[in-house]
Amino acid sequence: MSSLQVAKALNNNVIIGMHPEHSEVVVIGKGIGFNRRPGDLITLDSVEKLFILKSHEEQEQYKRLLPELDEKLIEVIGEVLHLVQLQAKKPLNEHILIALTDHIAFSINRQKQGITIHNPFLYETREIYPQEYKMAEQAVSMIREKMDVDLGEDEIGFVALHIYSAMTNQHISEVRKDSRLIADMVQVVETTLDYRIPLLSLDYSRLLTHLRFAIERVRRGEIVQEINRLDKLLNEEYPEMYMLAWKLTKIMEKRLRKPVYPAEVSYLTMHLQRLSQRKEQGE
Repeated sequence: MSSLQVAKALNNNVIIGMHPEHSEVVVIGKGIGFNRRPGDLITLDSVEKLFILKSHEEQEQYKRLLPELDEKLIEVIGEVLHLVQLQAKKPLNEHILIALTDHIAFSINRQKQGITIHNPFLYETREIYPQEYKMAEQAVSMIREKMDVDLGEDEIGFVALHIYSAMTNQHISEVRKDSRLIADMVQVVETTLDYRIPLLSLDYSRLLTHLRFAIERVRRGEIVQEINRLDKLLNEEYPEMYMLAWKLTKIMEKRLRKPVYPAEVSYLTMHLQRLSQRKEQGE
């Protein structure tokens, strides 16, 4: 039966162990570190929440973070990440252990002090990352039940971005930049059309989804096949929407610092024309 060897017990609920395949790992579990000494063996079958921190720097950051935390919170974070791992059905970027632990600890302290931070991208996050948002809802619910702290709906959006970051190996700062970019482009559309797009409408959801995938295509450098006849037709039939689409792609190029294929203008023009028609029908 395979076992891991205790390298160091960080507290009652966390140990650093030597895994037979992954070298140093972090093991989280209620009482897992109680009376454990270096060299003790723990069977892998008895370990539920194991996190691989390949980076020495990541391990040191986590060790420095732990003394500041309630041990109950550490246990809950372990359960949250275990839940996310099971639902994601794919390896998570190891940085989420540190990033999410630090974020939630800071959020709980803010909540206890009565300090609230509004999430301006809450609706966009729910629409763009529905799977991650549902996981974040479960995470915040688990924290409320086990810690008696209600972080609120705004925090669900922030946690969802951390989960998406870990699932896609994209740094949380880049995920936040993408969310802000999408929100800014939607604002440009609404200002240009002089039309407040209904948040719960299918058109709004489609626009957000299209912008998200366009950004992902640009980041990957994915070639988007240009259809010259369609491009020419759209430019002639809907010149205002075509120019607006062109403006949005230039915003993407500037913010992402990557080229945007011209075909994106054509596909975006069709979405914008639909919004323009909705506006006319509503007036």
